[in-house]
Amino acid sequence: MDYLISVSFGELTLKGDNRKDFENRIIRKIKKAIESFEIDEFYKEQGKVYIKANREFYKEMIEKIKKVFGIFYICEVLRCKKDICDIEQMTKKLIFDLDIKEKKTFKVFINRVDKKFTPKSPELSKMLGGVVLKNFGNFLKVDVHNPQIHLFVDVKEYVYGYVKRYKGFGGLPIGSSGRGLLLLSGGIDSPVAGFVMGKRGMEIGVIHFHSYPFTSERAEEKVKDLAKILSEYVGKFTMTSINLFPIQKEIASKCPEKEITILGRIFMMKIAEKLAVKQNYNALVTGESLGQVASQTIQGLTVVDKLIDISILRPLIAMDKTEIIDIARTIGTYETSILPFEDCCTVFLPKHPVTKPKIEDITKSLSLLDVDSLIKDAISNKKVYNIKNEQ
Repeated sequence: MDYLISVSFGELTLKGDNRKDFENRIIRKIKKAIESFEIDEFYKEQGKVYIKANREFYKEMIEKIKKVFGIFYICEVLRCKKDICDIEQMTKKLIFDLDIKEKKTFKVFINRVDKKFTPKSPELSKMLGGVVLKNFGNFLKVDVHNPQIHLFVDVKEYVYGYVKRYKGFGGLPIGSSGRGLLLLSGGIDSPVAGFVMGKRGMEIGVIHFHSYPFTSERAEEKVKDLAKILSEYVGKFTMTSINLFPIQKEIASKCPEKEITILGRIFMMKIAEKLAVKQNYNALVTGESLGQVASQTIQGLTVVDKLIDISILRPLIAMDKTEIIDIARTIGTYETSILPFEDCCTVFLPKHPVTKPKIEDITKSLSLLDVDSLIKDAISNKKVYNIKNEQ
C-alpha cells in the first residue's frame, strides 16, 4: 500500500469540449504549485490527479494545492491493488490512523468505476463495514444517514481509500476566462475582488493609484504586500503604480468641490482603460460594493460606466462588508489591509461629496480640464513592479 495525494476537479466536469483544455491548465498549475517538492508519481485517472511524494511533506503540499483554482477536494489516500484482502487491510489501516478515542458513527461510500470488479458496490460496502465493526466495534457503529466518519473507497485501476477531504476553492483554472486589470488599493475590498475574479478563471494584472507625497512610500509597500498575497492564488503579474496627485490638484483647483471624488474615480478608470487596451486586458476589475461609499451609488457607477468604453467588472457589487471581510480573512489579506496607511482617496476629500451625480454636470467639469494631457503625463511617470510570492 502507498500513501498519495488525490486532487478532484470541480466545475471542469461540466465543461464538455473545453474539459481537456481546462484539465491541462489546472494540471500545469498543480505542478507549478508543488515544483519545490520531489515527486515520485504524478498521473491522472478518471477525473482525479494522483501524486506520490515523501509523505512527510503532504500537509505542506496540500496547503499549496488548495490555492489552485478549479479544485474541489484534496485528499490523502491509501492505494492498494484490486484484491479483497488488500482492500480489507487498507480499510483497517485508514480507521486505525484516525486514532479514535471515543464512540463515533461511520458509513462506507463506494465508487466502483471499474464495473467489472466484484463484489458490486452494495456488497462491498457491507463487507468493509463488517471489517470496521469487527476491528473497531467498541468505538464505532454504523449510521447511514448522518455519519461522523465518512470512509470513501474508489475502485479504479487501483483501489483508493480515504477518510479526510480538504475543500478547495473550486472555480475555473486561471487563464480560462480572459484577462482583467484590477484596480488595487490598500483597502479590504479590492484584493478580494481580484481573488473572486481569479476564481472564475480570469488572469489578473494590477494597477495602483497613489498620491505621493501626500501618501507615503510605506502605503505603497502595503499595496505591494497585498499584491504578493494575491499572487499566491492568481500567479505572478505586473503591478503598475500611478501618481494621481497632479490630477487631483487640477480637479481641486478647477472643479466643484463636491465632485472631486467622482472625478478622481473617472480619471482612475480612464487611465486604467488606456493601460488595459495597450496590455491586452479584456476588462477592468474593481472592489466596488453598491452604496458602500459616496462614489459607489448607482448614479455614480452609472456615470462612470457612460464615460468608459471598456467593460468594468464589479464582483463584490451585492456583497455586504461582513461577507467581504470573511473572504479577506480566508485568503490572508485582511490583516495587511487594515494596517493604518493612507490611500489616494483620502486626498482632497470633500466634506459633502455628490452622491447622485448627473452625466451633464460631470461632463461639464471634465471640459474644464485637459483630460488627455493629464492622463498622458500620469502614464508617462508610471512605475512597474513584477509581483511574485516567494513562499
